[in-house]
Parts: sequence; C-alpha cells; structure tokens
Amino acid sequence: MKNKIILAIGAHPDDTDFGASGTIAKWVEEGATACYVICTDGSRGSEDPRMTHKKLAAIRKSEQEEAAKVLGVKKVFFLNHPDTQLVSDLKLKEELVRVIRTVKPNIVITMDPTFYYSEEFINHTDHRAAAVAAMDAVFPLSRDRLTFLEHEKVGLRPHKVEEILFVSFGGGEFFVDISKTIEKKIKALALHKSQFENFADVEKRVRKRAKMLGKKGGYKAAESFKRVVIR
Repeated sequence: MKNKIILAIGAHPDDTDFGASGTIAKWVEEGATACYVICTDGSRGSEDPRMTHKKLAAIRKSEQEEAAKVLGVKKVFFLNHPDTQLVSDLKLKEELVRVIRTVKPNIVITMDPTFYYSEEFINHTDHRAAAVAAMDAVFPLSRDRLTFLEHEKVGLRPHKVEEILFVSFGGGEFFVDISKTIEKKIKALALHKSQFENFADVEKRVRKRAKMLGKKGGYKAAESFKRVVIR
C-alpha cells in the first residue's frame, strides 16, 4: 500500500473507526496516506439530560480527531450536516466530490449502500445516505469533468478512483488482516467516550467480530468489505 491514498467516508464520528480502522491503521503502517470525511456533526447520540447539540458536536469532533491521530490519519474533513438529517442529495454529493478531487484517493472506503436492516436492527438513515452519496461521488461524479465544472475555478480536476470498499460486518468477500493493528482499533474506539457507557462490552463485541471475520478470511483478526474495482 506504499504511496496509496485512502479516503474513508462515514456518516458520524466513530463509524469508520468501527468498520475499517484496523485496515486503515495497517495500510498507513505500510506507507499509505489516509484521510477521513465525517458527514454529520454527530449531535444526537447522547442520553445525558444536560447535553446540548452544540456541546455534543464539539465533543464528538474532538474525539474523532484524537482517534484519527492514533490511527495515523492525516486529515479529517467535517461536513457538519445535522445528525439524523443527512440526505443523499446533490449538495452532499458535491461536497464529497470536492474532497475526492482534493485528496485524489486511490481507494475510497464507505458503508454498504445496500444494507437497510437485519433481523436485529435497522441501519441508521445517515449511514445509508452517506453510503449512497459516497458511491455516486466516486462514480461517475468525480470522474466527469463537466460535473461540478465550478471546481475547475479553484484548481480541482476530475479524478478517477481505482476501487471502492464497502464496509461489511459479515457479508463481505474481501478480508484484510488486522491481527497487528486491532489494538490501535480498540484504542481509537475507546476515545469516543461520549458514545459508550460501558466500553468493556463494546470492546468484547469488536474483538469477537474481528475474530469471526478473521476465521472466514484465514487470519487471527480481520475486517471485511465488498470490493469494487472500477474499470
């Protein structure tokens, strides 16, 4: 992964850290450059009766920045859309295309746009919106010069992403060995303190999932993705 550029697009602070931070830490160690995009301000996820939207948004931004440092992420772009109100519209897609044309990633990581629900839970509306917008921004929007032509005025040129990885918590067929970086993943997740009443339980689930995916992929611990190599 030396000299590769990775861009991970998530809806909320901590989303990418749950789904792909072991992979990102591994690839950074191998010489890649990684950046994050966080689409919302994360301002709804608190049961504290004293918490406000503004205060929580600031806390979660700080938590994500600290977690990114642990993983070796170079920069975090915060789009600051209101939490729970993200829409996969042209505004969001233009913002993502602007970042893609700025960063020029080889690989984009995002959530699975086809995942709506399981027997246990409904996938968050923001997750679905971010995933669809990211997919569309990768192809065809960032590739086509005549899409968002105003970008040329600030020196941004069309960019073709080579591949996209959709985070899959069980259904993916592309596995990445995170045996040597799972501790960084756990450390990064632990920094999202505002989101966990009992991090020990979270850690247990994360390790269990990594072990399960590792078994499928032939590793001690893994993350899995659905991979699309763009022709």
